[in-house]
Amino acid sequence: MDYFMKWLKAAGIRAVKTFAQTAVALIGTELVGFTELDWLHIVSVAGVAAVLSLLTSVAGLPELEA
Repeated sequence: MDYFMKWLKAAGIRAVKTFAQTAVALIGTELVGFTELDWLHIVSVAGVAAVLSLLTSVAGLPELEA
């Protein structure tokens, strides 16, 4: 159970970072004002990226290999 908790923490951190990076990239590429951003679209795409990050982490995390 200890390994699972370490994996969950490491995978969660990666997923949150992926979410943030994706959201920032989408915000940066919009050609409209900050108040005109399609926040639902940004959160949806960033959420999918975070889920994909978690699924990719199932293959293994270098942080836990040591």
